[in-house]
Amino acid sequence: MDTVRLGRMEITVNKNGFGALPIQRISKEDAAGILKKAYEHGVRLFDTARMYTDSEEKIGYALSDVRKEIYITTKTTAMDAEGFWKDLEESLKMLQTDYVDVYQFHNPPFCPKPGGEDGLYDAMLEAKKQGKIRFIGITNHRLAVAKEAIESGLYDTLQFPFSYLSSDQEIELVHMCKEKDMGFLAMKALAGGLINQSDMAYAFMNEYDNVLPIWGIQRESELDEFLSYQENPPKMEGEIAERIAKDRLELQGDFCRGCGYCMPCPVGIEINNCARMSLLLRRSPSAAHLGEEAQAKMKKIEDCLECGKCKSKCPYGLDTPALLKKNYKDYQEILAGKEF
Repeated sequence: MDTVRLGRMEITVNKNGFGALPIQRISKEDAAGILKKAYEHGVRLFDTARMYTDSEEKIGYALSDVRKEIYITTKTTAMDAEGFWKDLEESLKMLQTDYVDVYQFHNPPFCPKPGGEDGLYDAMLEAKKQGKIRFIGITNHRLAVAKEAIESGLYDTLQFPFSYLSSDQEIELVHMCKEKDMGFLAMKALAGGLINQSDMAYAFMNEYDNVLPIWGIQRESELDEFLSYQENPPKMEGEIAERIAKDRLELQGDFCRGCGYCMPCPVGIEINNCARMSLLLRRSPSAAHLGEEAQAKMKKIEDCLECGKCKSKCPYGLDTPALLKKNYKDYQEILAGKEF
């Protein structure tokens, strides 16, 4: 079984981290069944967040009896100390625990530091002193903030989007974390749905011994796929390497990751899906993408005001209005060529 050492924390877990965002969408009992199965088959790190509605509650319900044998990472979107403490206390209550292994700032637009007017990092230090958290982490989608966090030496972990479609700049973050002996948690390891072969995603992750992928899991079948790789890990060789190289040529570059930080749109365009619709159709064909509801959502692109708000908020620096127009054009061509 492949394992990952998460930097100076000296936490070592197997290569499968459980991303608990998707279990918001299923019942409490179904979520508990999947979480317990993950634990029984060796998964030891479970990642959630205060903003993931009842995700924390479901983890607490399912795994409180094995709390000492697992690692829980959760997050706060608070922008001041008061909000920080409110989030932390609520997380502890929902998770049915008196401590969090890694407490993370959830995609802040800046890198919190000691002495800041926001009081966030100082609150982290106090929470650690009180034993309510063990380690301090940060998640982000912005390269500049991520680099600043790594270079600051203030954080034990960085959680950042990472997949075989990542740019050289994103891959550099992984190397920087290794040099700083800092844990790297990889979110969006399937590139927001653009990667539809989990064996390829897993093989790529196995090339980095300091990276723990956080797989977003909603169905037992999804969990089973990743569990199967623990004893027989796919390798970056042969057909898998060839397919990855082909995908990189086709997809790598300016594509929407679907993070949603550009939202909301003032005219109601569902940007995080519409700006990558043509890729989704080519990667994961679905009748739902071509139905009346989807067509209506894509048609909203015609109402774009060119206000630039989405572009200014994109953590990847994408020209979002241009992406929307390109996807709409591609979508119309796909519709015209489809046999109904």
